[in-house]
Amino acid sequence: MSIFKLILNTVPRPILIKLSYLARPVIAFFLKGDVYTDPIDGKNFRTFLPYGYETQRKNVLSPSTLSLERHRLLWLFLQQETDFFSAEKKVLHMAPEQCFLSRFRKQKNLAYVTADLHSPIADVKADICNLPFEENSFDIVFCNHVLENIADDTKAMQELYRVLKPGGMGIFQIPQDLNRATTFEDNSITDRKERTQLFGQYDHVRVYGRDYFDKLRTIGFRVDEVDYTQKIAPEMVERFCLSKGEILPVCYK
Repeated sequence: MSIFKLILNTVPRPILIKLSYLARPVIAFFLKGDVYTDPIDGKNFRTFLPYGYETQRKNVLSPSTLSLERHRLLWLFLQQETDFFSAEKKVLHMAPEQCFLSRFRKQKNLAYVTADLHSPIADVKADICNLPFEENSFDIVFCNHVLENIADDTKAMQELYRVLKPGGMGIFQIPQDLNRATTFEDNSITDRKERTQLFGQYDHVRVYGRDYFDKLRTIGFRVDEVDYTQKIAPEMVERFCLSKGEILPVCYK
């Protein structure tokens, strides 16, 4: 086994991701190739890195941007289906992802605000269940892989709806089991190992099923369930290392 593979298999995930972020240029250099492409920066690699909390998924973490399947899918949707990169927009990004943060901040067309209760990279310290923004403030709201951590996700969704402008767009990705009709949660389960087994991570409080979209609709959103990988050529789905069949919840007020 190579030293590189040994590190991937033995270093705990949070430490590995931090090391990967610091060592991105070196890792990207050694993995250069022409098999896979990260559409966020256009760089090509012979392989992507593995990633996962308990069970690692192979070939999913970009060596250059550290994007995952969901990030690359969102980027392609914004790039090809919206005017996000050209029109003037006021944007709220809850729990901003590193692969997007600097790129979105550099865009001249965006008034870009980031918020999170704990993240040191966010502009505003804010509880998603009590956002410090006036209603109808933002043209676009991103809140990706956050709601599964929030005990009162109904209140969080109501706050996202409140601060979105009429006609505005929100994208609220979550880890979702499309084989499950209804969302599963059980607050009586407190053991971290058991929570990890049932919910995917110890800090998740539920596993969303297909009813997630209808819950957003009860808040007032018009929801488009977008399987965007269907619009992308199969060979490009593979080249971009996307998760075939992943649904983008594109919400409008």
